Amino acid sequence: MEKRKSYYITTPIYYPSDNLHIGHAYTTVAADCMARFKRMQGYDVFYLTGTDEHGQKIERAAREKGMEPIEYVDGIVENIRKLWEILQITNTDFIRTTEKRQEEVVKKIFERVYEQGDIYLSQYEGWYCSPCETFFTERQLEDGKCPDCGREVELLKEESYFFNMAKYAPRLLEHIAAHPDFIQPESRRNEVVNFIKGGLEDLCVSRTTFKWGIPVPFNSNHVVYVWFDALINYLTGVGYLQDDALFNKYWPADVHLMAKDIIRFHAIIWPIMLMALDLPLPKKVMAHGWILLEGGKMSKSKGNVIDPRILVDKYGLDAVRYYLIKELSFGQDGVYSEEIMVSRINSDLANDLGNLISRTAAMIIRYFGGKIPAERSSAPLDEEIQNTARQVYLEATEKLEKLDFSAYLHAVSRLVSRANKYIDETAPWLLAKDEAQQSRLAAVMYTLLESIRIALILNAPAMPTLLERANQQLNLWDEPARVKWEEAGKWGLISLPTNVQKGEALFPRIDVKLLEGAGLPDTVPAPQPPAPVEKTVTSPVPAETKMVGIEDFARLDLRVAEVVSAVKMPKADKLLILKVRLGEEERTVVAGIAQHYAPEDLVGKKVVIVANLQPTKLRGVMSQGMILAASDEQRVEVLTVSPDMASGSRVK
Repeated sequence: MEKRKSYYITTPIYYPSDNLHIGHAYTTVAADCMARFKRMQGYDVFYLTGTDEHGQKIERAAREKGMEPIEYVDGIVENIRKLWEILQITNTDFIRTTEKRQEEVVKKIFERVYEQGDIYLSQYEGWYCSPCETFFTERQLEDGKCPDCGREVELLKEESYFFNMAKYAPRLLEHIAAHPDFIQPESRRNEVVNFIKGGLEDLCVSRTTFKWGIPVPFNSNHVVYVWFDALINYLTGVGYLQDDALFNKYWPADVHLMAKDIIRFHAIIWPIMLMALDLPLPKKVMAHGWILLEGGKMSKSKGNVIDPRILVDKYGLDAVRYYLIKELSFGQDGVYSEEIMVSRINSDLANDLGNLISRTAAMIIRYFGGKIPAERSSAPLDEEIQNTARQVYLEATEKLEKLDFSAYLHAVSRLVSRANKYIDETAPWLLAKDEAQQSRLAAVMYTLLESIRIALILNAPAMPTLLERANQQLNLWDEPARVKWEEAGKWGLISLPTNVQKGEALFPRIDVKLLEGAGLPDTVPAPQPPAPVEKTVTSPVPAETKMVGIEDFARLDLRVAEVVSAVKMPKADKLLILKVRLGEEERTVVAGIAQHYAPEDLVGKKVVIVANLQPTKLRGVMSQGMILAASDEQRVEVLTVSPDMASGSRVK
């Protein structure tokens, strides 16, 4: 039997100071999407998540409630486990830093690094942020506050053990230079490199002012600094110093996935710790952006967090996971709005994917009693669909391998859109009226069903219940849970006759008005002046138009951008929210063209945008550019360029 290749992916271990919100859910769902994808590819996957339970903040919170720290965290950890069950997270293990296995490994590592001279005892004086459990120097503070969370810091002075970071800095820089994919995205890699080059200070790795932590093995007056403790979970989870076979099978980790605010811990402190232990470094450290609310980042202290359990109850697991995975572009922040989420669900899932499945099933039942005949007459249009399916399979695979989750789902949506267009092009209702066209009608139905089969497989890592639910109507697989990713790369795998049955809509359309009556949170501000209709070009040029010099024109940065998604702005008849790609960068642009273009008409087009326009917030969404269009009294027409023109190209 051929030995399967291993794949090890982790999320950060979450701090159980309170129940988790939708930002935490994003990281865990994205990692789960990757784990499912790799399993479908045949990999032996180890997926680790868990909780980081030590530190001063936990101790203080527990004391304020009159509880012991372990009693305090136990309840929160149980809620976290339940949340992962609700979101159908397929983690292999769940590690808690309060477990005996973690304590034993942390003590052994601390002692080893101390004995080899990389940890030493000294005095520490510095500014400490309790919520972030992090020390900062005076120069690192921003307006006298924590540079990460903006909260107040306190000046602490105590005896501490220190880890010699500077010793390994040159070696880490060499590793980053030799492995450009080690830190992703590139903007985070640059940030890390600049930080290291600015000079690394030795890291305080113990505390004496509280007791809630793992004791330093040779000095019980000290507890191990929470980050030094927490990062070691990635080793403990796969058996380091406890199960050599397990550890050798999965280490080094393939991906550490996290939000951007903890990238320095994972891309600087953690690799240096591993170098001190003479262990291989993880293959990739990937930092995604934040899910932002209007007014900034979600924060428990601000009371503006979104509970993912409530969203799943309202909209269903697959829909919520789909929205989360598609909303955050590679390395970029995303804006959360429940109304935008509902619009996305209605547009992508109800109107496009769900409608494609229900229409196709209904036609197969109506025209052939649920069973497509084996005799089929193909046409060149069918080849077009097959080519699109092949291209989408390759693109979706490539994007997932790069952890570009949003682009992966955008690719899959192209196949769904093309299949819906194919229905209009072939007009099955007309073919059904002509007895001589029955074999052609059968070919059309088969082409649609094959397109759906492939789209379902490609969507499966993001939406874990989709295959099973769709299969109840379409009967495509004997065991949906055993479907392989490679099956989406092959055309013609459906065996005839199938037995398509009528079923309920997989993604019922959501009535926003009903939701408003049920208390839909208003995350979109009060109406503002509408976005200006995109820069228009009319002919002839009015006589009063002011002439400009070439230097004025040169200040405009006009770029080719590919539209990767488009949705209508809730409660705004004229506005579309577009996601456009300029080379490797992805932006959001709000355009006042909804009365002239349906969202699906723009997806895939290469348009021209003003790339250096000052960003502005429109209806709660930050618009990062302006699309160029021509207009007259009757119409507005977006300026487009040839499909083979590379996105990001200058227009001059």
